[in-house]
Amino acid sequence: QVQLVESGGGLVQAGDSLRLSCAASGSIFHIDAMGWYRQAPGKQRELVASITSGGTTTYPNTANTVKGRFTISRDNAKNTVYLQMNSLKPEDTAVYYCNADILSGTYGSAKWNAYWGQGTQVTVSS
Repeated sequence: QVQLVESGGGLVQAGDSLRLSCAASGSIFHIDAMGWYRQAPGKQRELVASITSGGTTTYPNTANTVKGRFTISRDNAKNTVYLQMNSLKPEDTAVYYCNADILSGTYGSAKWNAYWGQGTQVTVSS
């Protein structure tokens, strides 16, 4: 079984920083794209940032307010993706989820699947 475990969320004040981590574990052969999503109360889940296995990053237009403040990175040796969040604003308050496309299983029966973490709450007070 593959698991994504997130950490690093919390309650902070506007202008503070947080660093989220998401570590994948299990019978993993390869991890392709990894990403961070967020879902605020009453809103749809949106993609905040993504990164390929080669390190190419994308910050979708729907969340372009985070560009310049948030940075996604990954450590392939640790199967971990990070989201550095600086200059946090109250509108960044949401549950943050990581997502990864992972090839896992056993030799001869490995499969690609998209996996989600359990979510970590980020609350920014004004």
